[in-house]
Amino acid sequence: MNIIGKEEDEVSIMAAQAIVMINTDVGKENEIFEQLFELPEVKEVYMVYGIHDIITIIEADSMDTLRSLITEKIRRMDGVKSTLTSIVVMRKKK
Repeated sequence: MNIIGKEEDEVSIMAAQAIVMINTDVGKENEIFEQLFELPEVKEVYMVYGIHDIITIIEADSMDTLRSLITEKIRRMDGVKSTLTSIVVMRKKK
């Protein structure tokens, strides 16, 4: 999905997309990582060291669906302590 008049590698986000940073209970990282990977809306999932334990890229057909995914699925997973979500407004890939 390209922005009209923009270069080929610059992409406008038509679907609702977000980066969700997740803090987990100790020892629950692998289980949550695998559960996230099974969700069809999850496009990428990373286990990381730092402030957060897991970072995932999610995509849905609308903001309402995105909100529902975060509040009703991700936040309710056993072992998820907290989430921090950033909504993507534009991306550029090589």
